[in-house]
Amino acid sequence: MMARIADLSIKKQKAGRVAYLNARLVDPASGLDEVGRLITDGDNIEDLGGHINGADLAEDIEKIDASGLVLAPGLVDMRAHLREPGFEHQETIHSGSRSAAVGGITTIACMPSTNPPIDDVALVHFIERRARETSLVKVHPIAAVTKARKGEQLTEIGLLQEAGAVAFSDGLNTIMNANVLRRALSYGTIFDAMFIHHPEDMNLSGSGAMNSGEISTRLGLPGMAPESEAIMAARDVRLAEMSGGRLHLAHVTTAETIDIVRRAKARGVRVTADTAPHYVALNENAVGDYLTFAKVRPPLRSEDDRQAVVAGLKDGAIDAIASDHAPHDQDSKRQPFVQAAFGIVGLETMLPLVLELVHNEHLTLGRALETVTSAPADLLKLRAGRLTKGGPADLVLIDLDAPWRIDSKAFQSKSKNSPFDGRPVQGRAVRTVVSGRTVFDLSDGN
Repeated sequence: MMARIADLSIKKQKAGRVAYLNARLVDPASGLDEVGRLITDGDNIEDLGGHINGADLAEDIEKIDASGLVLAPGLVDMRAHLREPGFEHQETIHSGSRSAAVGGITTIACMPSTNPPIDDVALVHFIERRARETSLVKVHPIAAVTKARKGEQLTEIGLLQEAGAVAFSDGLNTIMNANVLRRALSYGTIFDAMFIHHPEDMNLSGSGAMNSGEISTRLGLPGMAPESEAIMAARDVRLAEMSGGRLHLAHVTTAETIDIVRRAKARGVRVTADTAPHYVALNENAVGDYLTFAKVRPPLRSEDDRQAVVAGLKDGAIDAIASDHAPHDQDSKRQPFVQAAFGIVGLETMLPLVLELVHNEHLTLGRALETVTSAPADLLKLRAGRLTKGGPADLVLIDLDAPWRIDSKAFQSKSKNSPFDGRPVQGRAVRTVVSGRTVFDLSDGN
């Protein structure tokens, strides 16, 4: 296969009219699933559906035959670490956007795990400016909840949201002080701000390196008790309940946590949750012989917990799937397991791993795509994740049945820390379109 990734000059080009023919149009938000045509004109979708016939197409319109392919909204990744500013040796907005384009992702919400953290208006504007200048896809900043992500002093939440922050999070830094998080949730009700929180009792998990249990004991590695997640999730839910704030629990991994979310939703608490593809595709056995590329926070859990995550996605207890893209340089990962950094790259592997849920008949195609399109877009209040007349022409063409093998050496990301290297998968993005412009095209050839 020969792949073409657009360069930045494409952003200066005017998007013309393009007709995608004979595609299986799948829009999870509306329930659309039919073979038809979709026409883009400039940045937007002009029309779509089975009612469009050949007589409606002008001679000068570009025609793309999408027979046998799914045409869906471009994926929306609601949590990715792009590392810029401060850690450009691991990733930049530009390199991350190239990786996203290959993965069919057209919109990214980037975490404030930068140096300095995104905790003031100037840094929000910096991210937006760098995205305009260097990104092939749309990038929106998530701002820190507390200054320097220290869990002590709240940031200027209202001003940050007004400047463009789509949500608030301290990343992997749990806000251990309950009163600080309560104040944030309460204050956020004025702006209907969403707070993405990492549920982990850091005192309980301590210096753990993987899920605690039989495998961690056999490997002689310090464990991280799954209860540390559930205990903090229960506290966070109570804080959301008492404040009326919007709480989003990031990367939930345990059956107990998912039950807490499920019960809270039934009571009407404003709580939502996401997970990441590696918590669906792997369990703690992936650590194997001290594989640091499988070291992630929260850690890969037991098989029972993995199955609970799948069940939570199926019944809606878990709203969305985020890549949790966490790039690291080789020096950070090629360490003894306890000293190695936490994190897995995920922009280019999110779609095929989500499609595994479809091929294994755990989720319908509509539900699987919903978790990575309209659901995260709705949570972040973004005009994205939908196929609608007049809406943004952010699209992905997917070959559902294409067999291939993940090759981390081919990643566009600066970092290659993936436990999925060599994994056989089925289904991939063959074309990614942002604002009507093709930013990635996987075409036949040798």
